[in-house]
Amino acid sequence: MLRIAFASTDRQHVDLHFGGAESLVIFDVAPGRADLIGTAQFVKAEQVGTDGRAGLAGTVQDKVIPKLDFVQGCAAVYAASIGANSIKRLMAMGVQPIIVDAGHDILDLLNEVSLALVYGGLPWVDRAKPAAGDQPVERIDGDSRRLAASVDELA
Repeated sequence: MLRIAFASTDRQHVDLHFGGAESLVIFDVAPGRADLIGTAQFVKAEQVGTDGRAGLAGTVQDKVIPKLDFVQGCAAVYAASIGANSIKRLMAMGVQPIIVDAGHDILDLLNEVSLALVYGGLPWVDRAKPAAGDQPVERIDGDSRRLAASVDELA
C-alpha cells in the first residue's frame, strides 16, 4: 500500500500549487482500492515584502513546513505545480513530487497508481513499493473508493 497526497480544493481534482495549497488530501492506495485517510486545511499565506510570508498570527512563516509535516510518510505528492525549493525538500524526505495538469482527476491518478502496483510501469511506484510493505489503513475521515480493474474501465 502506498500513501499518496494531492493538492486539491474538492478532493476530486488536482488543482493547487503545493506551496500555496490551502488544502491537501491523502489516500492509501492498494491494488483495486483507495482509502481517503486524511485531509488538511492550511492558513492562506500572503507575501510580506521579499523575505517571507504572513499567515499564522501575522508573523513571517515558512508556508511549506505545515504541508511537509502533513505529507510525511507519503510516497508521492501530486500538485498542479511545485516550486524548486519544495521539490528539493520533498525529495529529501523521500516523497516523490509529481506535477500534473490543473484539473487532473484524482480517481484517474489513483487508478494509475493502483495498476502500477500490480503491473509496474511507473518508476517511482516501483521504487516506493519495497519500502511501503503492507500497512494498515488508519482513516482520519472515512471515504473509500473502489478502483477500476483495468485502464479500459476508466473511460
